[in-house]
Amino acid sequence: MSKQEELRKLQFTGKSSFIVSLPKEWVRDHGLKQGDQVAVGRNGSSILEIKPMSVSKPSNQESATITITNNDNDASILRKLIALYFLHYQTIHIQPKGDRITPSQRNTIRSAVKNVLMGAELTSDSTEGITIQVLINLVGLSVDGAFKRMLHLAKSMQDDVLLALKEGNVELAQQVIDSDDDVDRFGFYIIRQLTIGIENEHMLEEMGFSSSRDCLGYRVIVKNIERLADHAERMAKDVIEFKKPINEKTFDRLKELSDYTLKLIDDACLAMFKQDTGEAEQTISNVSKIAKLEKKVFDTIKPSHKEEEIYRIRKIVENLRRISEYASDIGEVVLNTNIEKMIKKK
Repeated sequence: MSKQEELRKLQFTGKSSFIVSLPKEWVRDHGLKQGDQVAVGRNGSSILEIKPMSVSKPSNQESATITITNNDNDASILRKLIALYFLHYQTIHIQPKGDRITPSQRNTIRSAVKNVLMGAELTSDSTEGITIQVLINLVGLSVDGAFKRMLHLAKSMQDDVLLALKEGNVELAQQVIDSDDDVDRFGFYIIRQLTIGIENEHMLEEMGFSSSRDCLGYRVIVKNIERLADHAERMAKDVIEFKKPINEKTFDRLKELSDYTLKLIDDACLAMFKQDTGEAEQTISNVSKIAKLEKKVFDTIKPSHKEEEIYRIRKIVENLRRISEYASDIGEVVLNTNIEKMIKKK
């Protein structure tokens, strides 16, 4: 029996009920009183868990109000909306300080609800004020599930932009740029859920985290996947700007480099899901091999190449190199969050 455990006698009352008393200190710590409800559930075949109702359900902020003026630019309004979304408010009211909300501001808010804030809906929309309701089902989409979808989208963006580079396909490049909003939506959703988990011990356990510090590590990993998508977007803008395909020989080497960076990302994320420090260390080590693949790309550049094309190739290689660095960053997070477990096992 651990130091925190106490022996309690099981008592029989009435015709069919068994009761056991709760430690007074535990009741006081949770601010409980006679008549309050607690949730009782089985954990395995021999363990019962007792939780106050205050932690058995997620605690959600109710509502917040933003007052905007005609001088507030669209970016400022968007930042405020995202901040309140992260703080898990369920209802967000936007009111004008002057006569009305401008058409540009209304379009920004509508676009944010549609393309940025997952689970949000407009319940009131007029020049006199807008109300946003966040209707997220906390059980329907887990943090891990959202992350896997986010990762798949970001990797698809990179594959698509390589094809756009090969063909000089402006339309496909624009689709890649549009997909960045979807990646951001999953990222914002995950951050919102992590914020809830940090403030609610029960939700933290439901998400599969052993401590709030693990949430911070997960947040860093999510940010790296957002950056992966950002680099795909930058390469797509290159296609739109120059409207020319990359020469075939150089493209083949770029594709080889791109595929390797995505493999590094895959390996790092797999190490995260498995909490495997060995695989994380191996991924970090493998990042150094990226230099050889970069050299193979640059070896395809000939004196006959125009300065414009050399500039494009160097920019694309730089974007791909940064992606490999994000894989290393994810590996570092896996090591940092699991180092204590390694020590305890030893």
